This record gives sequence, C-alpha cells and structure tokens, in this order.
Amino acid sequence: MTNREESYYGKHGEPRKFDPTFRGPIHNRNCTDVVCCVIFVIVILGYIALGTVAWIHGDPRKVVYPTDSYGQFCGQQGTPNANKAILFYFNILKCASPAVLINLQCPTTQLCVSKCPDRFATYLDMQYAYRYNKSYWEYYRQFCKPGFNNPKKSVGQVLQDEDCPSMIVPSRPFLQRCFPDFTTRNGVLTVQNKTTFKDGRGKTRNVTDLREAANGINSLLDAREVGMKIFEDYASSWYWILIGLVIAMLVSLTFILLLRYTAGVLLWLIIFGVIGVIGYGIWHCYWEFSTLRGKPGADVTISDIGFQTDFRVYLQLSQTWLIFMIFLCIIEVIIILMLIFLRNRVRIAIALLKEGSKAIGYIMSALFYPIITFLLIAVCISYWAVTAVFLASSGEPVYKVMPTQPNCMYANLTCNPETFNKTNVTKVCPGSQCTFAFYGGESLYHRYIFILQLCNLLVFLWLVNFAIALGQCTLAGAFASYYWAMKKPADIPVCPLFSSFGRAIRYHTGSLAFGSLILAIVQLIRIILEYLDHKLKGVQNSFARFLLCCLKCCFWCLEHFIKFMNRNAYIMIAIYGKNFCTSAKDAFFLLMRNVVRVAVLDKVTDFLLFLGKVLIAGSVGVLAFFFFTRRIPVIQEEVPSLNYYWVPLLTVIFGSYLIAHGFFSVYAMCVDTLFLCFCEDLERNDGTAAKPYFMSPGLHRILGKNEQSPKKATG
Repeated sequence: MTNREESYYGKHGEPRKFDPTFRGPIHNRNCTDVVCCVIFVIVILGYIALGTVAWIHGDPRKVVYPTDSYGQFCGQQGTPNANKAILFYFNILKCASPAVLINLQCPTTQLCVSKCPDRFATYLDMQYAYRYNKSYWEYYRQFCKPGFNNPKKSVGQVLQDEDCPSMIVPSRPFLQRCFPDFTTRNGVLTVQNKTTFKDGRGKTRNVTDLREAANGINSLLDAREVGMKIFEDYASSWYWILIGLVIAMLVSLTFILLLRYTAGVLLWLIIFGVIGVIGYGIWHCYWEFSTLRGKPGADVTISDIGFQTDFRVYLQLSQTWLIFMIFLCIIEVIIILMLIFLRNRVRIAIALLKEGSKAIGYIMSALFYPIITFLLIAVCISYWAVTAVFLASSGEPVYKVMPTQPNCMYANLTCNPETFNKTNVTKVCPGSQCTFAFYGGESLYHRYIFILQLCNLLVFLWLVNFAIALGQCTLAGAFASYYWAMKKPADIPVCPLFSSFGRAIRYHTGSLAFGSLILAIVQLIRIILEYLDHKLKGVQNSFARFLLCCLKCCFWCLEHFIKFMNRNAYIMIAIYGKNFCTSAKDAFFLLMRNVVRVAVLDKVTDFLLFLGKVLIAGSVGVLAFFFFTRRIPVIQEEVPSLNYYWVPLLTVIFGSYLIAHGFFSVYAMCVDTLFLCFCEDLERNDGTAAKPYFMSPGLHRILGKNEQSPKKATG
C-alpha cells in the first residue's frame, strides 16, 4: 500500500481484515446503548401516564357533541340541551371570515336546537306576525337566546344584543350543525330541492325572492356542494376503489416475482415503458390542444373562468392541454438526459437490483414485513391523536372576544359571556361577541397544556421513527444473512427474518431508540420552524423571514442526512451488534472508502425503483380511468354513477403508489444492505481459494471492475 493509500484510509478508518470465522450477522452479542433503552422504556411508561392524565381531565363529550356559545354540549343527556342535539348559527356567513381560519372561532352566537328551521323569515316579519298570530312568534323564538320573550323590543336593539338571529333560512343538519339547504340545479337556485318555499307567515314564496340573500352565500354553497358530491362518490365507489388497490398489490407482488428471474430485461422495459407512456401523453396532449385550438370558447384562459366545481370544464380549454404537454415534455427530457449521462451507472444499479431480486426470492417473507411496520405506526398515530384531543379538551370553557371589525384592542382577550354586554368592549368594538374559544383554565395543569402537547408530539415522532428503525434493522439482518452465506441457499439460516427481528428487539432496542430520538428532535424543530413561519407570514421584517428560511433549509438537509446515516448505521448494527455511535462511524467510514460507488446506489437505484412505482401506479390508474369513464364495454353497466370520476381515480392512483412504495421499500433496504456487505467483502477477501468472495461472479464483474475503488483512484 502506497503512502497516498495509507493517508486515504487513515482519514476514513482501517479496512476490514480477513476473518475466516466470520459468516454474517454475529449471534453472540451483548445489549447496546442500555442507558438509552432504559430511558426509552421510562418515556413509554410516562407516555402511558400522560395519556391516562389526559383521559381523566379531558372530556370526550367535547369532541363528540358540538358546543354552543355558552360552552354547553348539544344533545348531552342530563343537561338543559338533552333534546337539542343540533347546533344553530345566528349568522353562518360570519363563519367564512378570515378570522375564523386564524382563531378557529366563529364570531356569531351559536345555540343548541332540536331541529333546523324549515322556512325563511326575518325578525321583522316575526315581530309583525306577533300582532295577529303568536304561533309564528313562538316558532321563531326557539332560535333565539333561552329566556328571551320580548317581541316589543326594538329590532336594532335585538340585533345589537344578539338576542335573536336577523333571519332564519331553510336548513338541514350536517355533522350535527344546521347548514342552509340551498342548492343550484342547472343554474337555478332551489330551497330544499324546490323553487318555492314558505316564509315566516306560512305563505308560499318564489325562490327568486331570495336572490339577494343567496348571492352572499354562493361560495359557501359551492364548497358544501363539492364536499357532498365527493362524499357521495366515495360512498358509491368504495368497493371498486378497494378492488383497484387489491389489483395494485397483486401487480406489485407479481412485479417483484418477475424481477427474481428477469431483472435485467424487466428493468430496461420499465425504463423504456415509462419513456413510451410519457411520450404517448405528450402526443395525446398535443392532439387535444390542436383539436381545441380555434374552437369557440376553447381559447379562454384558466384564470378567466376561475374555480369551477365541475373539473371537466378545464378539459375543454386548449390552455389546459398545453400546460399538460409542457409539463410532460420537461419530465421526458429529464429522464432521457439522465439515462444518456448515467448509462453506465444504470447498468451497475441493475446488477445490484438483480442480486436484490435473488435475496428477496429466498426470503419472500420480507415482502410482508411492512405490514407490521404499518400496524405499529397506526397504533402510534391513534394513541397520539386520542391523547392530543383529550389534552385539548381538558379544563373549563374559555371565552374570548371575537370582533367583527379589524384593529379592535380587545381582540382575543378573555371575557365572561354573562357580563359581556355590560362591559366597555361593545362600545369600543361594536358587534363584538364573547364567543366560546377552547377548554382550558388557570390551574397549573392547564398552564402547561402546550408543553404537554409538545411532549406528546415528540414522543409520537420518537415512536414512529423507532418503528421504522426496527423494520430497517430487521430487514438488514435478514438480507445480510443471505449475502454472507457461502453456498446459497443452503447456508442461509432458517427463518432469517424472525431471527433478525428477535436480535433487534432483544439486544438493540437502546441503539434503535437512540437513532430514532436524534431524528425525532430534528423533526420536532422543523415542525416548530414551520409554525413560526406561519405566524410570521404577516410580519414585514425581511431579515427574520430570511433567517427562518435558512434555518428551515438547513434542518431539512440535516434531517435527510440523519435518515441516510441512521439507515446505514442500522445495517451495521444488524451485522456486528455494536452500539449506535460505533455503527454509525463504521458505516460512514465504509461509505467514504467507497464514495464513488455510493452515488450509484443512492441515486440511480432509487431512480429505477421510482420508475417502477410510477409504472405500477400509472398502469393501475389507466385501468381505473377506462373503468370509471365507462370505456370498458364488458363491465360498463357495473360502473357506479359518479359526480366526479377523478375522485375515485386519484384515490386509486395514490393508493397504488403507496402500496408499490411499501413493496419497493423492502427492495431498497435489500439493495442498501447488499451494497455495504459488498464493500466489506472487497476489503475482507481477494477472490482466492483461501479468501473467496461471498458475492456472485456477475456482481463482482460489474461493481468490482467497472468502478475504481478510491484506493486505485489515488494510486
């Protein structure tokens, strides 16, 4: 070894020495990072205690039942609102103001009612009707504040004190809340699906009389209408969505099995298949663009028509297809350029994927391990969500001033709804309301709710990352058992996946928890930075915004680097059974000694796997598109009637991509493990009879000769 070689390896650790007894993952090992393991167990017990405390202090009724402006539950037995299960808004239009999105408060009085109003009337109508028919007044009074019974009170004073709503409109309950029952059919406004309605006096009125009132809630109606249609589409197509996802799972599994025998051919077919599919998309977009160009109404721009609930309108515009075509052209050029300049790297990546296919073929149970990871993460998410909700619903109701005018000095200050009208707030900020805000209090426990929520979030991130780390370490141990078997498959241990899982849990819980904690802290900092960025959006301090942007960028890079290092550290833990820091150092030095080859694995292999995911999601998406658009004659009658066919279509495509990602994540972990084992194999052995390679001849031929090692490169 030359002086330059010694200098290079001195900077990045010593290469592995030949060991005739080494046969893969070490079985005789000790527990690692015991202190972190103890802390991890204590934190889990504390997390259970936190959930218990939240359960005791929280009130599930605050989540199940809506709450009125007085903090009372609607429909809760044993309360004055036991028979009033629906929430009624005095003026629901105020709920669409920007202040609601910021403060999560609707600046209007909210009452619990037994049923929603079924007629249109104003308070002035009811006051007039009281003179000759008190039954009309009694009907209107049920939507006023409890105890109010003064029809002679002036209209202005009633509206100022918010004793009664200024008007009631025909509504129907949705999620236990009254929403106006206005819809548009063929451009005609309807009330309860009719063009006529009853007013407060019981007279039949025409729907055109509501034109002025309806114009103010068009946006609200459109949003509700779109939401209802999407819900109906899911309700009528969920069965076919599940079938599409099952097909995606079968296609992914078949794809993995085919890679076992035809990896090289299939991967090249994927590459050219993706290029061909995108090329067809470009041609189709150009054909649609040229067909629509010049047609009356097709040259209108998207900005001119604005937002439309029927998205098929956009497909009638030539500009839409032009945008699609440009986007697909950019993607096509990027893929082709990458293949041209990285063609040798692609060959090497395919060799790695071939070896990975063989490993997965011998350890097929590894394909189904992501189900365990998914279940663990689902448990973590459920526990975190329940704990967060119960923490948020702890304590007594807190009321805050919600102004209707900007720049009110009393905005968001706490108030007492019983004495609010007697204070100076209503004079300084006319129209302000003392509205229920959240559940809290002045006790020591409630003062630390925010801190407890942060602790809840941190432990949640820690547990999720631990579940992912456990899966990565388990898969790494199983695939390392395959690589270091001299005679495959005879020397592969029995049940390598189960054995690897047992070693990871028994000996390395502390190491996995250590790596997960580091990543969880960085992720928590990123979440806090995003929260601060949201709060500072209206601030004019450009330096603060610039500094925050730099911090977000730095922590994004740090998170991805830690993920990369943790992944390789877990592989070394699975093989040698050392603690986290030692394993991370060994993995880093090993990668640095093979830095030229790392680029092959980290980018090109991931790129090929990404193309495979896109091909699976795209093929299932094309099948779903032809099905939901009734273009398959054989099963045309089975297609459900849909408002928006893109709702189930996008669900199937997104779900198919996630399923393919689950299968290919095992593939990616397999390739990473085999790559590190290959690098160590080159250092330990020289291919002679005394020191034979564990790698396959094909893998050595491509990776060993076509890629210069740093040692040769520096000689």
